Amino acid sequence: MDVGCFSLLITRYLFSDTANINWTGATSFLFTEYQYVGIFMAIFAVVIFLFLGSVEGFSTKSQPCTYSKDKYCKPALFTALFSTVSFLLGAITSLVSGFLGMKIATYANARTTLEARKGVGKAFITAFRSGAVMGFLLASSGLVVLYITINVFKLYYGDDWEGLFESITGYGLGGSSMALFGRVGGGIYTKAADVGADLVGKVERNIPEDDPRNPAVIADNVGDNVGDIAGMGSDLFGSYAESSCAALVVASISSFGIDHDFTGMCYPLLVSSVGIIVCLITTLFATDFFEVKAVKEIEPALKKQLIISTVLMTFGIALISWLALPAKFTIYNFGTQKEVSNWGLFFCVSIGLWAGLIIGFVTEYYTSNAYSPVQDVADSCRTGAATNVIFGLALGYKSVIIPIFAIAVSIYVSFSIAAMYGIAVAALGMLSTIATGLAIDAYGPISDNAGGIAEMAGMSHRIRERTDALDAAGNTTAAIGKGFAIGSAALVSLALFGAFVSRAGVKVVDVLSPKVFIGLIVGAMLPYWFSAMTMKSVGSAALKMVEEVRRQFNTIPGLMEGTAKPDYATCVKISTDASIKEMIPPGALVMLTPLIVGTLFGVETLSGVLAGALVSGVQIAISASNTGGAWDNAKKYIEAGASEHARTLGPKGSDCHKAAVIGDTIGDPLKDTSGPSLNILIKLMAVESLVFAPFFATQGGLLFKYL
Repeated sequence: MDVGCFSLLITRYLFSDTANINWTGATSFLFTEYQYVGIFMAIFAVVIFLFLGSVEGFSTKSQPCTYSKDKYCKPALFTALFSTVSFLLGAITSLVSGFLGMKIATYANARTTLEARKGVGKAFITAFRSGAVMGFLLASSGLVVLYITINVFKLYYGDDWEGLFESITGYGLGGSSMALFGRVGGGIYTKAADVGADLVGKVERNIPEDDPRNPAVIADNVGDNVGDIAGMGSDLFGSYAESSCAALVVASISSFGIDHDFTGMCYPLLVSSVGIIVCLITTLFATDFFEVKAVKEIEPALKKQLIISTVLMTFGIALISWLALPAKFTIYNFGTQKEVSNWGLFFCVSIGLWAGLIIGFVTEYYTSNAYSPVQDVADSCRTGAATNVIFGLALGYKSVIIPIFAIAVSIYVSFSIAAMYGIAVAALGMLSTIATGLAIDAYGPISDNAGGIAEMAGMSHRIRERTDALDAAGNTTAAIGKGFAIGSAALVSLALFGAFVSRAGVKVVDVLSPKVFIGLIVGAMLPYWFSAMTMKSVGSAALKMVEEVRRQFNTIPGLMEGTAKPDYATCVKISTDASIKEMIPPGALVMLTPLIVGTLFGVETLSGVLAGALVSGVQIAISASNTGGAWDNAKKYIEAGASEHARTLGPKGSDCHKAAVIGDTIGDPLKDTSGPSLNILIKLMAVESLVFAPFFATQGGLLFKYL
C-alpha cells in the first residue's frame, strides 16, 4: 500500500462517523459521569461541614489544641469550613487530571497508528511520550494545588499548624472519592463492551479483534480511555494526595510542626518534586538516548524505565534528605516523641521505593507471556476453558506471596525507624516515580486503541502486527501499574490508619476486645461484598451488550459481509447507562461504611473495620489483577504465535484459542474493575475516617453509649 492510499484510509477513519463516536464517546461519558459525581460532591461537602462543625457545637471560639493543651487552636467550625474547601479542591483536581489524561490519550491513539507505518520504534516513542505527558501533568498538578492550598490556608491558621494540616486531609478525601467513581464507572463501561465484543465477535462469529463489523468495537475502544486512562490517573492521584496528607498530619504534631520548621514540614512535597525531575530524565532514556528498533526491545525498554527511575530517585532522596532535614528531630509516636535522624527518613523513603520495584517485577513475571507462569496458563487451554480458569486462579493466588512480603518488610523497617510517619513517607517513596509509572501504564491503552484504529481503517497486516506487539507489552505494563497502585495503597492506608488512631485518641487497638474484633471481621468481609457488587455489575451490563451485538448480527443484512454498518451508538449507550447506574451502590458502600460505623459503634470498632479491610483487600486486589492480566496475555500468546509452543496452540479461532478468550473475558472485570477498585476502597475508608475523626471521637459510638 503506498503512502497516498495509506493517508487516505487514515483520513477517512479520522473523519468518519465511526471515529466521531470513538472521539466524542469518552468525553460524553465523562461529562455524564461528572454530573452525577458533582451532585455527590455538593452533598458530601455539606456532610463534612455539618459533622466537623458540630464537634464544638458550631462555636467560633478558639479551643485548646488536641495535642498541646497549653495552646489554643482555631475554632472547629473553621476547620470544618477549610476541610470542606480542601475536599472540593482535591475532587476537582482529580476530575480534571482524569479528563485531561483521557483527552491526551484520544489524540495519541491515531498518531501512534500513523507512526506505526514508519516502524515499531516510531510508534513506541509516540505512545510512550503521550503517556509521559499524562504522568507529568497529573504529578505536577497534584503537587502544585496541594502546595498552594497549604500556603493559602496558612494565612488564616498562622501558627496553628495542627488545625492547618488537619484541614488539608480533605484534599486526599476529595481526590480518592473521585477516583472510586472513576475506577468503578470506567471499569464497568470498558469491561461490559470488551466482554460483549469478545464473546460474540471472536468466539461466536470468529472475526478478528477490533473488526469494524463488530457493533461493540467502538464502545470497547472508548472504554479503554475512560477506564484505563482516566480511572488509573484519578487512582494514582488519590494515592499521592492521601500519602502526602498522612505524612503532613503526623509531621504537624512532631518537631517540624511544634518548631514551625516549614522546610521540614514540606519534606513529603520535596520528595515528590524531586521525583518529577528524576522521571523527566528517565523518560529521555526511552525516547532519545536509546531508540527501540525491534519488537523484542519494547518490553526491556519499559522495564529499564522502572530500574533507571528507581536508581536515580534513590540518589535524589539522599540529596533532599540531607538538604531539607535537620540532623535530628522528633516524630509523634502514639503519645510520645521518637527521635529520628535525616538518614533514617532516607531509608524509609528508599525502602518504599525499592519495594515498589520488587512488586513491579513480580507482577511482570506473573503476567508477561515471556515467562513460564503465563505460558503454563496458555498451555492449559488445550483441554478447554475449565482448566484455563483453574490455572489462572492458581497463578493469581500464588502471585500474592512476594508482594505481601515486600510490603510487610517495608512496614516493619519504616515503622521501626520513624513510626507512622516512616510508613507515610515509604508510601510516598513508592509513588515518587508516579510520572514514569503513569507513562508506562497509559502507554498500554494508547497502543491498544492504535491497534483498533489500524484494524478499522483496513491497514496492512504488517501495521497491525506492530500495534499488537506494542499492545502485548502494554498489557504487562498495565499490570505493573496496578501492582504499584495496590502496594502503595497498602502503605498509604496503614499511614492514614495510624493518623486516625492518633487523632481519635485510641491508645491501643486490642484485637481481643469485642468492639475491635467485630469491626475486624466485618472489615475483612467488605472487599468481598464490594467485589461481588462490581463483578455482578459488569456481568449485568455485559449480558445486555451480548444480546444487543447478537441482535445486530442477526437482523442487519450484510453486516457480516461488510456491506452494512453496525449501530455503534446503541452499544455505547448500553455501556454508558449501565456504568452510571451501577457505580452508585459500590460507591455508597465505601463512603457510608465509616460514617455509619464511626457514628453508631465508635472509633474502636471503626479501627477494626479499617484494619480488616486493609488486610483482606490488598491480597484480593493483587490476586484479581494478576489473574486477569495472566489470562489476557495467555490469549495474546496464542494469537501472536511467536514461538513453536504458541503455534501448536493456535491459530486464532481454534478450540484452544476460544478457551483462552473465555478465560480473558472472565479476567476482564477482575483486572480492570474489581481489582483496581479495591485499593481505592481501603484508602478511601481510611482517609474518610481521618477527616471525620474529631466527630467520631466526641460524638461517635451512640449504640454503645445507650446499651
